[in-house]
Amino acid sequence: MIEFTKMHGLGNDYVYMDCTKSGVPDNVSDLAQFISNRHFGVGSDGLILICSSDICDFKMKMYNMDGSEAQMCGNGIRCVGKYVYDKGLTNKERITVETLAGTKVLELNVKNNKVETVKVDMGEPILEASKIPVIVNLEEKLENNNQEVKELKIKALDKEFSFTCVSMGNPHAVTIVENVKNFEVEKYGSILEKDAHFPQRANIEFIEIVDRNNIKMRVWERGSGETFACGTGACAVLVACNMNGLVNDEVTVELLGGNLMIKWDKQNNHIYMTGPATTVFEGKMEY
Repeated sequence: MIEFTKMHGLGNDYVYMDCTKSGVPDNVSDLAQFISNRHFGVGSDGLILICSSDICDFKMKMYNMDGSEAQMCGNGIRCVGKYVYDKGLTNKERITVETLAGTKVLELNVKNNKVETVKVDMGEPILEASKIPVIVNLEEKLENNNQEVKELKIKALDKEFSFTCVSMGNPHAVTIVENVKNFEVEKYGSILEKDAHFPQRANIEFIEIVDRNNIKMRVWERGSGETFACGTGACAVLVACNMNGLVNDEVTVELLGGNLMIKWDKQNNHIYMTGPATTVFEGKMEY
């Protein structure tokens, strides 16, 4: 019998399990696919395990709905902060979380003994092609390419897109489109995610710039499809747009599930993300 909690950050929903005492379950990739299924399982964008850590307060392990393991999830890690505080696993309002994308620092905004919003230090953006990773020229090797990736032209079906690429511990490719609300995200995102320029696949952000302080965004996440929100993607979008001189250092990113506040503190070169975390329900299921 599996005990779980369903949570979401702006509609980017995951199933959470406390593995601090029991350890990671067997066949976790299969479990992620089963539990994420919206018809036969709980239904989610993936599975997040909260584990013990030797170097941080907690460790976060996350799996997409297709069973693949991912480095980080900005919306997911905010819910990790809410989970561990609300369930009494910690009484600290500032915690560290170990991820495959490095250590993340969370500041918990607590009201009436419950976490409402979480500010996450997302660390430094990664801009070098080989570290994102992005193969700029498919005829050349990936290694030792430390250039920034702007205006990367990739064709999908009948459209050519121009990408700026950023890693926030996971690879993102950001492109501007007209009328993002009506854009065919699934049609093009499903192809671009697996393009040969992205050796580890990529999260594809389709954006519309409202003004220098506001961006509209939809995202096709590798391994999950279109989601209501992506925290690392919102951070990457700010970086990409700021690098191209299109927005200020602090913006509101409007996603399908709501808004995230993203700030690039250039003095220490860290990105900060602030947004809500919500518990939906808890349950048990056989597996």
